[in-house]
Amino acid sequence: MKITSFETADVRFPTSTTLAGSDATNPDPDYSAAYVSIHTDEGISGHGYTFTIGRGNDLCVAAIELLAEKLVGETLLDPISDLARLPRLLAADSQIRWLGPESGVTRMASAAVINALWDLWSRATGKPLWKFLVDMSPQQIVSVIDWTYITDSLTPSDAIEMLESRSTGASAREGLLVARGHPAYTTEPGWLGYSDEKMVGLLHEAINRGFTQVKIKVGQDLDEDIRRLQLVRETVGPGIGVAVDANQAWDVNGAIRWIRSLAQFDLAWVEEPTSPDDILGNAAISRAVSPTPIASGEMCQNRVMFKQFLAAGAMQVCQIDACRVAGVNENLAIILMAANSGVPVIPHAGGCGLSEMVQHLAMFDFVSLGEGDSFGGRLIEWADHLHEHFVTPATILDGSYVAPTAAGASTEMLASSIEQYRHRP
Repeated sequence: MKITSFETADVRFPTSTTLAGSDATNPDPDYSAAYVSIHTDEGISGHGYTFTIGRGNDLCVAAIELLAEKLVGETLLDPISDLARLPRLLAADSQIRWLGPESGVTRMASAAVINALWDLWSRATGKPLWKFLVDMSPQQIVSVIDWTYITDSLTPSDAIEMLESRSTGASAREGLLVARGHPAYTTEPGWLGYSDEKMVGLLHEAINRGFTQVKIKVGQDLDEDIRRLQLVRETVGPGIGVAVDANQAWDVNGAIRWIRSLAQFDLAWVEEPTSPDDILGNAAISRAVSPTPIASGEMCQNRVMFKQFLAAGAMQVCQIDACRVAGVNENLAIILMAANSGVPVIPHAGGCGLSEMVQHLAMFDFVSLGEGDSFGGRLIEWADHLHEHFVTPATILDGSYVAPTAAGASTEMLASSIEQYRHRP
């Protein structure tokens, strides 16, 4: 099988018109996908994308094209060796790497291309991505990871040992996943631009759909946050978890004051209280507001940042993003480091197509790195929009993600949606 060509698209959905996705620092997002399809001479294609919120999506598309053109003509022989080799081929371009390194637009473009390769090979083997990952041996999982810069946190041999030790019960966990799905929480009621009436209506809807946790955006006005959270607690009662997300709105001292004022609402966690680059600041906040957990990671650029967050005790919830770091390969490294540190992985999925992709990573984490038959507090974020634009959309039943059965990474977008929402300058 040979890669013969690729196509890209700048796809932008006008979510700013409904304020879906609005938060303290992003008041008018247009959820977008820098999209790529990689084609082969056997008629199998792989699809991937990275998520942005509007302007600048074209920059990601341009970077995707710089990377994807390096793959044209490559012969694919074996899924594991190719999924180790081709991401390294992309990373080997020193001139493109200089634009990062391992961060920014080029990193996000790498995610789109690498995720498309995983989608391609999952389709070729006839498995959904989560099952493709679960069926890989510990040695194969380790072989696709770039261990540069992180062996002081976890070595390949340690990772193999951990995967092997947790294989006990994996079959039962897989059966549980297929039968019951993976627990989710919903962000849908909590967008900052929503009225009280809309928020309360969506909270009732979330409870009726079986969600046991919701997330509310905060960070612009403390008194208003307190008022809204009082309304949230009155609506959902004490039995539903309530997390909040500041989307990097505060400095360190302000975050500590603000979180202490909100702690009265028994918060499941506080997400991104300050700059996602400020590892020491997040660690200081974590110490000051304990036992309220701090969640972070959706804006972290690479495995090295996650290594430092975990080592510094700067996150108590690890929020991987399917297309911020360099795709599946790098997310596997992060999942393993988090498991080694005893920090739960609760992925970020509040964006276009993120639910579709990240569900597979979370399901792998539960089956291959879970312990016993409990989800151990694992959840996946759910935002209830834009799923209708995908060929095999993520599905929620009784507050849980239904395990995908279709081959691939659930990343193929409907051709009609691409055409309708393609950005035309």
